[in-house]
Amino acid sequence: MKRALAGALMFAAVLSGCATSSTSTTSQERPATVDELLDGVEIPYERFTLDNGLTVLVHEDRKAPIVAIAAWYNVGSKDEPEGQAGFAHLFEHIMLFNGTEHIPNLIEPLREMGATNWNGTTWFDRTNYFQTVPTPALERGLYIESERMGYLLGALTQERLDAQRGIVQNEKRQGDNQPYGMTFYRILERLFPEGHPYRHSTIGSMADLDDASLEEVRQWFRDNYAPNNAVIVLAGDINVAEARPLMERYFAQIPRGPVNTPAAADIPTLSARIDDTMHDRVANTRLYRTWVVPGLAHDDTLELDVAAQVLGGLNSSRLDRILVRDEQSAVSVSSSVLPFQRVSMFFVTVDVKPGVDPAAVSARLDQIVAEYIAAGPTEDEIQRVATQQVFASVLSIEQVGGFNGKTVALANSAVIAGDPNFYERNLRAYGRITPAAVREVMGRWLTRPTYALRVDPGAREPYQEASATGRPAPDNRPPTAQPRDPMPEIGAIADLDFPDVQRAHLRNGIEVVYARRTAVPITYVAFDFDAGVSADPQGAFGTQRLMLSTMTSGAGGRDAMNIAEQQERLGATIGANGSLDRSALTLTTLSANLALSLDLFADVVQRPDFEAREVARERDQQLAAIATEGTQPNGLAQRTFPALVFGADHPYGRPSSGLGSQASVLPLTRDNLVAFHQTWIRPETARVFVVSDRPLNEITRALNARFGGWQGAAAPVGQKNFDAPIPAARSRIVIVDRPQSPQSVIYAGAVLPIRGSEDTLTINAANEVLGSNFLSRINTEIRERRGWSYGLSGVLSLRENQVPYIINAPVQADRTGDSIRVLIEQINAFNSTNGVSASEHVRTINGNIRQLPGSFETAGAVLGALRSNQLYRRADNYWESVASRYRAMNAADMDAAARAVIDPSRFVWVVVGDASLVRPQLEGLGLAIEVVPAS
Repeated sequence: MKRALAGALMFAAVLSGCATSSTSTTSQERPATVDELLDGVEIPYERFTLDNGLTVLVHEDRKAPIVAIAAWYNVGSKDEPEGQAGFAHLFEHIMLFNGTEHIPNLIEPLREMGATNWNGTTWFDRTNYFQTVPTPALERGLYIESERMGYLLGALTQERLDAQRGIVQNEKRQGDNQPYGMTFYRILERLFPEGHPYRHSTIGSMADLDDASLEEVRQWFRDNYAPNNAVIVLAGDINVAEARPLMERYFAQIPRGPVNTPAAADIPTLSARIDDTMHDRVANTRLYRTWVVPGLAHDDTLELDVAAQVLGGLNSSRLDRILVRDEQSAVSVSSSVLPFQRVSMFFVTVDVKPGVDPAAVSARLDQIVAEYIAAGPTEDEIQRVATQQVFASVLSIEQVGGFNGKTVALANSAVIAGDPNFYERNLRAYGRITPAAVREVMGRWLTRPTYALRVDPGAREPYQEASATGRPAPDNRPPTAQPRDPMPEIGAIADLDFPDVQRAHLRNGIEVVYARRTAVPITYVAFDFDAGVSADPQGAFGTQRLMLSTMTSGAGGRDAMNIAEQQERLGATIGANGSLDRSALTLTTLSANLALSLDLFADVVQRPDFEAREVARERDQQLAAIATEGTQPNGLAQRTFPALVFGADHPYGRPSSGLGSQASVLPLTRDNLVAFHQTWIRPETARVFVVSDRPLNEITRALNARFGGWQGAAAPVGQKNFDAPIPAARSRIVIVDRPQSPQSVIYAGAVLPIRGSEDTLTINAANEVLGSNFLSRINTEIRERRGWSYGLSGVLSLRENQVPYIINAPVQADRTGDSIRVLIEQINAFNSTNGVSASEHVRTINGNIRQLPGSFETAGAVLGALRSNQLYRRADNYWESVASRYRAMNAADMDAAARAVIDPSRFVWVVVGDASLVRPQLEGLGLAIEVVPAS
């Protein structure tokens, strides 16, 4: 479904147990060293191989009654021959969503058994499928995975191929439709010569997808998806003695197939620097510098990764300090290594500040890079990179599965690097890297000619669309099936045991809401203030957002770079963000460094400097972000919709991004930010939430030492006004004209007579059938049956006060009108004669009960539940109580809840797309149409 970056977990690590430290939480002289943080880092696993060649890795983790299943195949887009660009990704969709010889729809049993974190991804080097299941459903999960591997071809029909082909082409349109969405294709074409396995993108070409015949696709499966070309990782509530007989039962009968030897690929070098220019409907010029460098397991790749992080990956990076903060010629920078099996790509990007000469910034970028290559990083910079890698790894692998997790660390290491221990070896190697080694490796690889791409604002180059004709003649052979036992039954699944919630108060009255999780040595702290975007002064929208971003740019006499560097040394992240209802300051830190992290956090929360130069710089950044939001399809929809349904004067009648407008942000000064902070960011509006491996008394003592004496300003406490009348519903279509859009984004809905603090369990269950679940009526009809979209949904967008129902549907441009018509038909049918069916009721109720253990596997998920329970006035044991309420919920209850409030005759339809193409499609819908320009 998603094209994930295989290299994201390149250096992932896992803690087999909770690290301990004698460091006091109220006094700490130095950060823990990388070696201290790495003590005990490993993922113990056992390995066995079936007679058919299937490799199985098993990691035992009994923290929750769940097991992650991850099947990784040694095939990706680099293995595609000429004329089949996109086959690996297309087949990922076929294997993930289509039925098999014994299961008509693979997603339905996953949903009914409560699977979480399920998906599939394709990248240049591998294809994978994964799901986390309750332990009593493990056998069913393995049965489903074995169906993909051994019992798929008999069920692959022309109709199913065509459906997934259309979905994949809409996934491509959705990515291409974004700002800078076409640049990666150009970069690959310029860096790699004709015939190189990495020259074409994983998403593929429209022409090759058009031409894919059923027999070609079937042969692709036969050649690549055999058990001897796969690794399956099981992680969680299981051991190897339990796993082996299950794997034998469900996979041993699948025969071996051809061995896929991954396509060989050299590391190309450009003969001379290439300077290139593209145009796109973007807000600012973006500069790229790209080199092809060695692959994942090469000896130089770790040093190149460190080089990239120091140059533009850390918050304190060289490029950030020079171009963004000191010279203020750029609004954002980045640098990273994108690692593959045979090669990697070293990327540098710079978004030029509007109004600054891009040519001058380009020349300055080249000078900075050249000086950095010659001088190399410092020891302190390398140690900060190492600490951040440990921190990021601990966070990512708290889960047993999913897009990150332990299964990914093991499987990626085994399939791409050939060694399941690769992740651990690399992580430990960070602490041994020297400045001289990084300098030497940069001199070897980054002094070669670079590909320098510049993307300027303007009309896009011509876009390649799918062909309306010319597809292969249908192959109408009927489905066949091999004999097999039916799916195993699911055992009894215990109700959720949510962590006990404890409460305490600091000396100044701030309430602490706490839960303990000991799986990893991480502490999460969130200060939620009763403010948010809805607290922005009328006419000064964007004040809250600018205040929050400036808080982390200087506090307690520390400047922005000092704050960034200290976080990196500690393995900590301080965030400042606002929702519509709350402003939040958050800290996530390695618990070994909790005391020093809280010292830094206390400065940011209580003592922001709001230094005038930083205010001006952050204001320019926000103005650039506003311009960028105005080029993004979803950004335009979300800027347009709120005022239409809530009214411009309502606190919810503004975009949830909180960016404001050019007119409202430009006049903001330091005084505005200080006033907002004094009015809203204060003990009287605060509540602090903590999830940690440390006990509550220790946490409370540490917080009291830093926040217990904090007193609010003399200014009155802020009060939000929700008395502004909401305009009467008037159904109509507003087209936001965005020329050259291969997709239209439909963003529609209405305000419901519901508050977020009311009980929404039943209506949300009903809406899973209608709109919010992958198997929902609207997604099934428009994505799966018609292939007009990569995916769409309708959701109750919970707010503390009044809640809107919002449909978000990106659809191919030539089906915009048809999609709106189908959406209306589906909702009206649901509201009249075609309510929740018996099978939908069983699937929804069972799935919601059974998914609870997997939903709160991580400390971050528990923290989110604590915060949402408070915001929506739920009891601390809310999530433990929902299972019994689901069991008592019948289909009639669900129908009544949805029909009482979801009414498409009240919807406002915002369509972001090419008005010249879209408007004629909408004329026959019987709704008033207005066209407004994209801004």
